[in-house]
Amino acid sequence: MSNRISQANLAIDNQLHDMVVNEILPGLDISADQVWQAMATLLEEFQPRNQALLAKRADLQAKISNWHENNPSADANSYKAMLQEVGYLVEAPAQVQATTANVDEEISTIAGPQLVVPVNNARYALNAANARWGSLYDALYGTDALPGQAQGKGYDPKRGAQVIAFGKEFLDKHFPLMHGCHGQVMAYSTANGSLIATLENGHATMMATPKLFAGYRGDADNPTAMLLKHNNLHVELVINRDIPVGKQDMAGIADILMESAVSTIMDCEDSVAAVDAEDKALVYRNWLGLMKGDLSVSMNKGGKTVTRSLNADREYTDRHGETFALHGRALLFVRNVGHLMTNDAILNAQGEEAPEGIMDGLFTTLCSMHDLNGNSNGISNSRQGSMYIVKPKMHGPEEVAFTVDLFTRIEELLGLPKNTLKVGIMDEERRTSVNLKACIAAASERVAFINTGFLDRTGDEIHTSMSAGPMVAKGDMKQEAWINTYEDNNVLVGLQCGLQGRAQIGKGMWAKPDCMAEMMEVKIGHPMAGANTAWVPSPTGATLHALHYHDLLVQERQEELKQSLTADQDKLLQIPLLPAGTELSSEQITRELDNNCQGILGYVIRWVEAGVGCSKVPDINQVGLMEDRATLRISAQALANWLAHGICTRQMVVASMQRMAVLVDEQNAGDPTYRKMAPNFESSVGYQAALELVFEGATQPSGYTEPVLHRRRKEAKVTYA
Repeated sequence: MSNRISQANLAIDNQLHDMVVNEILPGLDISADQVWQAMATLLEEFQPRNQALLAKRADLQAKISNWHENNPSADANSYKAMLQEVGYLVEAPAQVQATTANVDEEISTIAGPQLVVPVNNARYALNAANARWGSLYDALYGTDALPGQAQGKGYDPKRGAQVIAFGKEFLDKHFPLMHGCHGQVMAYSTANGSLIATLENGHATMMATPKLFAGYRGDADNPTAMLLKHNNLHVELVINRDIPVGKQDMAGIADILMESAVSTIMDCEDSVAAVDAEDKALVYRNWLGLMKGDLSVSMNKGGKTVTRSLNADREYTDRHGETFALHGRALLFVRNVGHLMTNDAILNAQGEEAPEGIMDGLFTTLCSMHDLNGNSNGISNSRQGSMYIVKPKMHGPEEVAFTVDLFTRIEELLGLPKNTLKVGIMDEERRTSVNLKACIAAASERVAFINTGFLDRTGDEIHTSMSAGPMVAKGDMKQEAWINTYEDNNVLVGLQCGLQGRAQIGKGMWAKPDCMAEMMEVKIGHPMAGANTAWVPSPTGATLHALHYHDLLVQERQEELKQSLTADQDKLLQIPLLPAGTELSSEQITRELDNNCQGILGYVIRWVEAGVGCSKVPDINQVGLMEDRATLRISAQALANWLAHGICTRQMVVASMQRMAVLVDEQNAGDPTYRKMAPNFESSVGYQAALELVFEGATQPSGYTEPVLHRRRKEAKVTYA
């Protein structure tokens, strides 16, 4: 049992207390007394309101479930009228105009990939922050993005030739020369503000569009790098004839660096397992290091100790001979926890656990004040004096308004200008989707991000309509009417509310980090849909996805969509039920059970027993998928729904769980720290958590997995200590 320190009628775990006082506050003109009094004030003013919002969620769910039970054959109009009557569906404002000010260019004008990483893993956090610039050659050479693979040890010239050819095609497509092509260039130089390409026949030529040349490094006659710019994204040609790639290339290009992960969300939520003060202190410590610019991590690589830290800005000479710098890191958002969970790191005056979202709001803002105040060792994040907080799992405009009021109060208590804290609204709950315009209206001065997320949104789709009947299989959800309408509606409403130039409109994750060829083929769909950012699973994925933003200028695409995009919002209310009279074979049912049970176990066992909230988890077909809690929610809800309507039985679920536990044990056989589930299922905390998530899924609040996971993780910490 950890010790607690009493301050401002709060009982604070000493690990969190010491971290705040000894690490966050030095360098800020704020005393510890002010911080704890601010926390006490926030809890007094907002905790009852937080609880009331959660009670309203439960009340609405009960009314919807009762209606379905009493009206099994009701039509769509009656259903919609009921949702309006109970206050689930509110009247949309006639006109909404976002007025968000002081947003950084990564939000206002640059469209590009976005990473999401668990902030409690310092190595991942640094890799993601530094993924603003990525090697196109490395991304192509080491993945399936190009056919075949490198052969032998060391550099494979044949694979290198493939990579170089792709790079030249990319340059010809987006940075064409007036004469010839980049594959015929022997040398690059600059003169009179222009890029000069000397061809193999000795002739010199310039770029067909000279303004795409942005600058260089080194001597004008013999540069070490040429900087290009297209669709607001930079590309750097690295010139070095002393390494194998540069020797192989006639022009000496050793690499093409892409401006890649333009922004990154440092996650305190779905990809993080943080259940107590020890865990929360680590979350805040790493975010603090990012905001102070001094986060670093040492690791052993090839027998040598390597220290990784944040990249500096990149310096160049522009076309007029003046030096300038480009941001060397992704613009960092932080994703706070939502409204549901509490944490015993702080107990309020009544001895109740503090809402974790309120804690996150105060402490991540305190950390960010180092950046806002210029205490970041020259490694700045926002150049516009803003902090970007993504707020997940908000249900409707009232809950968005709660967040806005909380942020306003935090600003007042910490002496920050109003609207310093920007809000990211994750459109991942059904009540938010159907009321999105009203949600944006509630945060119109602060909104800097909206997005869609298939997994959590589907989990809530199932849970909200749990009593309506059995749902289609998980794999069939993307063919249902509501999901395409949801994706289109998010973009349409965002554009109607004036988010262009003020906020990101984002799309969801590419979950298969080893399948880059497939990603390059299909993920162009996200910018085509009007999204100016989309999630990728790795820095490599970001570099390859960046190619799509050269193929398409999203701002122009958004203008087209303003004229053509429509979304029948009534389709958002079409429940994805199995068609009446559908008879599923035992084989179909077993396949669906096994698929979901394997996915649940593969993720839960790492969360509960190892404290890993995000990792590449092999699916039932041995395909590695980047998983976080959203994946778990949809699978648990899918099984809970089929149980509730007699498609399967508890015995069938247990049988599938036990079969899949054996498979998951085999998939983790190479991990020396892994604890097998089979055959001692009763003694496996992770296995028991998986069963509970399914069997209690219909009664868990909004189908969320956190209450079960947190309790079981605490149990595992004691059991396996």
